[in-house]
Amino acid sequence: MTTLMVQGTTSDAGKSTLVTALCRWLKRQGVAVVPFKPQNMALNSAVTAEGGEIGRAQAVQAQACLLPLHTDMNPVLLKPNSETGAQVIVHGQAVGNMNAVAYHRYKAIAMEAVLASHQRLAQRYAVVMVEGAGSPAEINLRDGDIANMGFAEAVDCPVILVADINRGGVFAHLVGTLALLSPSEQARVQGFVINRFRGDIALLQPGLDWLQAHTGKPVLGVLPYIADLHLEAEDGLDRRQAGDTAAQRLKVIVPVLPRLSNHTDFDPLRLHPQVDIQFIGPGEPIPPADLIILPGSKSVRGDLAQLRAQGWEQAIARHLRYGGKLLGICGGLQMLGERIADPLGLEGPPGESTGLGLLRLHTTLEAHKQLRNVAGHLCLGGAPVAGYEIHAGVSQGAALARPAVQLADGRNEGAQSADGQVLGTYLHGLFEGTQSCAALLRWAGLEQVQAVDYHALRERDIERLADLVEQHLDTARLRALCEVPTPCTN
Repeated sequence: MTTLMVQGTTSDAGKSTLVTALCRWLKRQGVAVVPFKPQNMALNSAVTAEGGEIGRAQAVQAQACLLPLHTDMNPVLLKPNSETGAQVIVHGQAVGNMNAVAYHRYKAIAMEAVLASHQRLAQRYAVVMVEGAGSPAEINLRDGDIANMGFAEAVDCPVILVADINRGGVFAHLVGTLALLSPSEQARVQGFVINRFRGDIALLQPGLDWLQAHTGKPVLGVLPYIADLHLEAEDGLDRRQAGDTAAQRLKVIVPVLPRLSNHTDFDPLRLHPQVDIQFIGPGEPIPPADLIILPGSKSVRGDLAQLRAQGWEQAIARHLRYGGKLLGICGGLQMLGERIADPLGLEGPPGESTGLGLLRLHTTLEAHKQLRNVAGHLCLGGAPVAGYEIHAGVSQGAALARPAVQLADGRNEGAQSADGQVLGTYLHGLFEGTQSCAALLRWAGLEQVQAVDYHALRERDIERLADLVEQHLDTARLRALCEVPTPCTN
């Protein structure tokens, strides 16, 4: 068994991308590889078969390994619900809300969970490919670290350090990060990878030579900038439109709320050539559109208050008066109802908020979170749909008698208004299925919908990443680090 860890000089340096690439590259060679992230902080999550919750990036990495999701792949997940606090999820289940000081005290317990998960994976797989979090050089977070070098030291594994040259200052990032590590941690760094390079590599070569001479560490390769590469984001919202602007016909608006969660729901729409999707942030008016989508939220009552403070409630009412469609997903569904109660203070101070009153239902947040993968069909024409539920809210009311989805287990799910303008559901991943996406786009006003296979697009880009490893990285050194034999050539 071998464990190899990828750490980054900054957040969004390319750790998730590189781990995904290495996972598929190893899988191509018949290596039993599994992804692992000790501690993740993200509002994008996925549901495992056993009903646990892990970071969305590890779900993509599991796909790269052709493995089903498992909670051991991400034993600790932090889901921020305020500026200083987060819901703490261990082995897929929420253990409570903690502020930064309380979680710091809890880290010793969290580390036990991390090491237990790693040990189980190490017993089953030849290579455990580990992704760090943020930067290992955050001085204020080094004490009790379980996400970066603290973990690497505990399991005695080598580390690759990746930096994003597109940000600028890549050599300062790499040399500075290395300088801030302890001698034993510096010795763990086995090489550098530079990510997202544009231009002529010959112009970069003097810098690479200097870096290797200055640090004594090899540069394992330089990955090029790929403009149309799509991987589901760890947490940051990507507002880029990926479709063909000449073919865009349906205008979709998503208000960006402070605790927006699972924004990966909208990735299939960003990639659809007939959809113009815009994410509207604070201080921006909601423009005319065919469809407005209220997204999931980790703090529904707080986000609803912000929605009103931005004047978006009036914009939504105007949108409906002019015949537009409105979809609420998870927390967005709860906002569409008449009231939201949080008696236990799960997402903030205990209390109750008045909803938008567009669906006759009310929601109460309960301590037990609903976590499940589901399948069924949309009540809009019967298109098959598959998705996942992640919510503490339990909704009741007359609107549920007109469901949005009929699940395969016989349950009615979600609601739709009598006039057909408003739809709400707890299902994430609605747009990932080709048929369900097409049905929803037709409901929103697109008459002739082009079929787009989102899963095939994601698989295509995972394969492209593995190709980049072969073309641009030092595969001989990588095989040595992973203790993988060099393949025989005839």
